[in-house]
Amino acid sequence: AMFAGAVFGGAPWVAPSGYFVGIGAVVLSGIILKKTNLFSGDPAPFVMELPPYHMPTLGNVWRSMWERGWSFIKKAGTIILLSTIFIWFTSNFGFGEEGFGMVEDMETSLLAILGTALSWIFIPLGFGDWQSSVAAITGLVAKENVVGTFGVLFHLGEVAEDDMGLLQAISSHYTVIAAYSFMVFNLLCAPCFAAMGAIKREMNNGKWFWFAILYQTGFAYGASLCIYRFGLLFTGQGFSIWTLGATLVFIGFLYLLFCPLKEKNTAEVFMAKAKA
Repeated sequence: AMFAGAVFGGAPWVAPSGYFVGIGAVVLSGIILKKTNLFSGDPAPFVMELPPYHMPTLGNVWRSMWERGWSFIKKAGTIILLSTIFIWFTSNFGFGEEGFGMVEDMETSLLAILGTALSWIFIPLGFGDWQSSVAAITGLVAKENVVGTFGVLFHLGEVAEDDMGLLQAISSHYTVIAAYSFMVFNLLCAPCFAAMGAIKREMNNGKWFWFAILYQTGFAYGASLCIYRFGLLFTGQGFSIWTLGATLVFIGFLYLLFCPLKEKNTAEVFMAKAKA
């Protein structure tokens, strides 16, 4: 919603397109991963017993509301608050002519140093400045942090996503293509720390946990790269080595998507080994 209002002039298609991009990423990832050795094999039937449906009781409704509300309060009061304090401290302190202390120019702050050190990773995606790098990284702490981070970085303090000052700062900082690339990357990349904890708990396996996180981040990087580089190409803004890289990524994606599925019939393999 923030980018839709700031960069796209409130276009109604921007926010819904994010949902369709997310759904498409899930479906396409399922098709691609099914064709790899890690996930190939006989399809396993999925059977789930549904509970009996009945009208919820008032006590259950209030209990569910309290659990979800308290979970958000704890998240807002711990992770989001601490990360906001970290952003504020590192954006106001740094090394100046007189040594370490408060700085007036945020370009010399600790946050700028950290963001600059990581910004080269996002240059091919169209948002290779230190502010965007910091916002993308704090989004891993909590996706809600992106708005608060931009508020601090643009010297606006605590702001909402529809704050006019924030919208004006965003609109002057991003082009249309770069803004959509930034949106897609943050949509598809690894989720927030709380969701990562849930993934690790459900998978109960460190190897599969890191595979899930790295796959999501790599998929997001490739999708964002293709969107930005093809966007520049189709709008007549030039061809570069990164456009070639995006083309190779897109070709590889199409190959994985449409290559024939090699099913492994475990029963036939077992019988062949038994006869041998």
